[in-house]
Amino acid sequence: MAISAEVKKVTDPIYQKISSAVPEIEWATHAPYIYKINKLKKEKNAVILAHNYQTPEIYHGISDFSADSLALAVEAEKTKAEIIVMCGVHFMAETVKLMNPNKKVLLPDMRAGCSLSSSITGEDVKNLKKQYPGVPVVSYVNTSADVKAETDVCCTSANAIKIVNSLDVKKVIFLPDDYLAKYVASQTDVEIISWKGTCEVHEKFNDEEINEIRKNNPGIKIIAHPECPPDVINASDFTGSTSGMIKYVKDKQPEKVMMVTECSMSDNVQIDNPNVKFIRPCNLCPHMKRITLPKILDCLENESNEIIMDDITIEKARKSVERMTKIGR
Repeated sequence: MAISAEVKKVTDPIYQKISSAVPEIEWATHAPYIYKINKLKKEKNAVILAHNYQTPEIYHGISDFSADSLALAVEAEKTKAEIIVMCGVHFMAETVKLMNPNKKVLLPDMRAGCSLSSSITGEDVKNLKKQYPGVPVVSYVNTSADVKAETDVCCTSANAIKIVNSLDVKKVIFLPDDYLAKYVASQTDVEIISWKGTCEVHEKFNDEEINEIRKNNPGIKIIAHPECPPDVINASDFTGSTSGMIKYVKDKQPEKVMMVTECSMSDNVQIDNPNVKFIRPCNLCPHMKRITLPKILDCLENESNEIIMDDITIEKARKSVERMTKIGR
């Protein structure tokens, strides 16, 4: 699609904002899609939600709300739109559907999965509950609806510690991220029974890489996601959810920072914090990168890739997400 005078006029303000992260030669391809998507979503009373790991042209160009998993779940329940396009991965779109069972929820690419979500099934959770009778189950939001249906309460990395402590018990089953479980265990007196799931992006980082970057960048602040291995967290200056990391940069305005998480997030945060220099550890999530402007336009035009779930699963799984959102951050 070519850039017409109308497309240029409407999209130029967006490009001025993100030009530091998106080369002009790429913008020539993105702009017509951004123009058409933004026009079409108004015509269809659609809203676009985007996770923090989406690329800048999606995150800043077409999304109505960009955030972490917890905020997206909360925002999904508030929207008055008839159609919700989830620019993220499959479990996120399922979570949106749980909060909006009567609305049409679309995912631009049904293959956009998650190594954490695929590491455990609802049947696995049933077996764990038999093995540890009476022990409450806390499941990370990075899980399928089938897992959420067998869960007492969900959590995100933003509120995992608060959720565990809120149960006022001595022991919990915490699923499925082993590294997040270890981090939560280090921050609470509750005994954590964990699962061996990991995030394929965050598990690639190691403390040798962190220490080398610190050595080559005196004064740098290194902030890590709690899905990272313990040695990475120990080598970092701050650990927090994606929203917590964004807040750290916004509030502290470090001269130089490294965000130990998915690569696109650094691009998005730098756009909003131009005075901060970002050292980018470029580990990309292959699933998040399946979401592209052409796929978003196609699914919105044809209302394809709809998330469909049966009423029983929705009813059971929704309860664990509602408990999470009520507890909050």
